[in-house]
Amino acid sequence: MPSFDIVCEINIQEVDNAINQASREIMTRFDFRGGKSSVDLDKANKLIKIVADDMMKLRSIHQMIESKIAKRGLDCRILQYGKEEEGSGQIIRQQISLKSGISKEEAGKITKFIKNTKLKVQAQIQDDQVRITAKKIDDLQSVISGLKQAELGLPLQFVNMRS
Repeated sequence: MPSFDIVCEINIQEVDNAINQASREIMTRFDFRGGKSSVDLDKANKLIKIVADDMMKLRSIHQMIESKIAKRGLDCRILQYGKEEEGSGQIIRQQISLKSGISKEEAGKITKFIKNTKLKVQAQIQDDQVRITAKKIDDLQSVISGLKQAELGLPLQFVNMRS
């Protein structure tokens, strides 16, 4: 039976490249000169750590990161902004976690959406992915197009298409 998997994965190397570009831009931009603003990526924990001099510079860094990530072909919905913390010397720290994997609640939303399409497909939740099986490939393609149009708030990828 034809099947495919729905996953939410990130290419950490592309994220690293985007963060390096943003870090270089911070070093060269005039409005960031003489400040303590910086951006770092913790690959192991999938965290982006931001240090900014004030809120305006923090917002500029957000825009910079989002534009660099979008230019690299990644979905900006992988960014989950943490709480802004004020540090010593009037600096602001923030952590951005990178979303990967599908939680049980999100997988439930996906399966519910698929069941509401009334197509003859089966959805199974497997750890951090959802497997879709059907008798016809056309039904699978209909599910893919429906999920692309649906606003589920997740950057989904469709992998392992088997016929």
